[in-house]
Amino acid sequence: MIKFTPILLAVIYGLAMYHFSAYRTRKELNSQSTELADGTLRRMCDQMARALEIDRIRVHIYEVSQVNGLAAPDGRIFITRGFYDRYRAGDVTADEIASVIAHELGHVALGHSRRRMTDFSAQNAMRTAIAMVLNRFLPGIGPLIANALMSLLAARLSRADEFEADAYASALLVKAGIGTEPQKSLFTKLEALTGGAGRGTPAWMLSHPKTPDRIAAIERNEAKWRVE
Repeated sequence: MIKFTPILLAVIYGLAMYHFSAYRTRKELNSQSTELADGTLRRMCDQMARALEIDRIRVHIYEVSQVNGLAAPDGRIFITRGFYDRYRAGDVTADEIASVIAHELGHVALGHSRRRMTDFSAQNAMRTAIAMVLNRFLPGIGPLIANALMSLLAARLSRADEFEADAYASALLVKAGIGTEPQKSLFTKLEALTGGAGRGTPAWMLSHPKTPDRIAAIERNEAKWRVE
């Protein structure tokens, strides 16, 4: 039992940190966001809502300057002020913002936020176990190796989530009559919009897939759907 105590404590710590992080995120989003009021984007949300056969898709503007979209742990969808400002400036189209909303809806519908709680706790336990074993043979270096291995695993799981959310978004956009072209065109803009984040980083270290890989995956899905 004593052997497993550090792992059990790591799981408990991971769960506690996740819930604290979720609480802090929810509090910040509540205080720094307002519901989207843009008429064009709301009409596009209504278009997707009809495709999903639901009454409404509620989207909020999160008052931060970064260019991003996110699905909160409680299922709400947010577009950052920085992203919305780029749309208002004409750098991003309404269809492209709709593709971001569709992607974040995919994260919600596929349960990625809920699953990440389990993943976070399991990875913390695995990190502790690997560090304990490696530390016997490589004192002082074991925890560093364990952290690196878990970071690579987390990045791989995140990339899988992104591909799944992309596929969900593609299907929704096609069903809503918007199509996947805005989704693909936005991907080609993202590097410039986000200041080149991830440029030059090996794909296996990134939490998001490379742009050409995302576009290729969308086109494979389109080809498959045409055949079906």
